[in-house]
Amino acid sequence: MTEALLKHPRLISLEGGEGAGKTSALVAIRELLQSRGHEVVLSREPGGTPLAERIRELLLSPQAQEETLAPETELLLMFASRTQHVREVIRPALQRGAFVVSDRFTDSSYAYQADGRGLDRALVEELERKVVGLKPGLTLLLDLDVREGRARANGRDLWPDRIESEQDDFFERVREGFRKRAAAEPGRFRVIDASRSPAEVAEAVATAVARWLDNPA
Repeated sequence: MTEALLKHPRLISLEGGEGAGKTSALVAIRELLQSRGHEVVLSREPGGTPLAERIRELLLSPQAQEETLAPETELLLMFASRTQHVREVIRPALQRGAFVVSDRFTDSSYAYQADGRGLDRALVEELERKVVGLKPGLTLLLDLDVREGRARANGRDLWPDRIESEQDDFFERVREGFRKRAAAEPGRFRVIDASRSPAEVAEAVATAVARWLDNPA
């Protein structure tokens, strides 16, 4: 893959902490884009292809872990999944003119593995350039208080996954990491207040996407 990082105008990512309401937001984005006549591919990370979904199981399932996963191993598995996702799903869809909307993308690795785990950001940057090569044209950050988000997630998920089982201080670092990235790239990010109801969040997301389509940065 090329090492040039291409900001692609038809790649949209949705980011945020636990319980932020990404599922309803994804549906709203798809419906808006389809209403304008676009083909839309929805996907997720980690995952998106059969192999990438198997890597997701390694990353997230508490039962799958026979030993503690090193932060570097977590990061490399995330990028192994992402590389397969980009090669098999994202690039082919973009090349045929579709929009791709991904539930998480590389910004999550900066927030979770660099800010959350304390890994060197330069390593994430190098992997992003060398094995991904793509950056979303638009990233929507669903921002939510950590405790509120975790309360929502606990009410939704009977069995939290390996990352969801982390402590609040980890998720505070993740949230701050996302907010720093949004502040550094205001042309790409749209920050959405996710403390509102899922319907209100979905409406705000759809409005942000519509405005971006009409006036791309």
